[in-house]
Amino acid sequence: MRGLTGSGEHGDTATTGSSGTTAGDTATGRCGATRSDGRRLTGWAASGTTLVGLAALALLTVSCSTGGTGTRDEGPAGTQPVAQVTPSATAPSRAKPTPRVDPVQLVKRDSRVSERVRTDLKPCTGSEYPVDSSYGRLTGGSAPDVVVNVMTCGDAVGVGTYVYHRQSNGTYKNIFTTEQPAVYGTIDRGDLVVTTQVYEKKDSVAYPSGEEVVTYRWADNRFAEHDRVHNDFNRAVGNGEGEFPEPTEPTKN
Repeated sequence: MRGLTGSGEHGDTATTGSSGTTAGDTATGRCGATRSDGRRLTGWAASGTTLVGLAALALLTVSCSTGGTGTRDEGPAGTQPVAQVTPSATAPSRAKPTPRVDPVQLVKRDSRVSERVRTDLKPCTGSEYPVDSSYGRLTGGSAPDVVVNVMTCGDAVGVGTYVYHRQSNGTYKNIFTTEQPAVYGTIDRGDLVVTTQVYEKKDSVAYPSGEEVVTYRWADNRFAEHDRVHNDFNRAVGNGEGEFPEPTEPTKN
């Protein structure tokens, strides 16, 4: 480097140009490095040749160029930008709400419903009638059909199941009627499923002897029987109170 000389082989200090400033002083002026005893560094001891002093000065110059306080300057830990996910706006549902009807009025105004059912259909408490209703597409029309179940207030035993189809003029037409004790109709994947409890003599309302499950499917503008299942119930259970058995591990092959 220009102006760098070595004046001796044993312990002489390296100087820079005509200013007479030692390499150690130069480093101190740039980096402010001091010894542990508080005194500033006065120079770099050469190991015998000018090249050693040159190497030491180069090393110190690299350390200072980073703007640190010594030969190692890690600085504060860098911060990574935190990724923020903007929640997407929920698309509004395009499904049209199913129009609701008054099932009590449908039954009371329906001439196909027996007079006994219409007369006995009264509120159980306040304005609550013993009527259930389900909405679904049974006939393949553009509007959902309505299944209405009429029950007794005391035991909630079904006395009649009715299906109403919405016509083009907005009125509802009765397309299915069954009236018998302990009957209840539901909609299952586009089919009408009617379940009837079977009672024998001495059977209580809570414990029937069995049930008939009939599936009806709409075809040729009417409901036709598609499937029938009969279930017999065990007569020995349900007469006492007991605890659940302890669960067992499933058998593995």
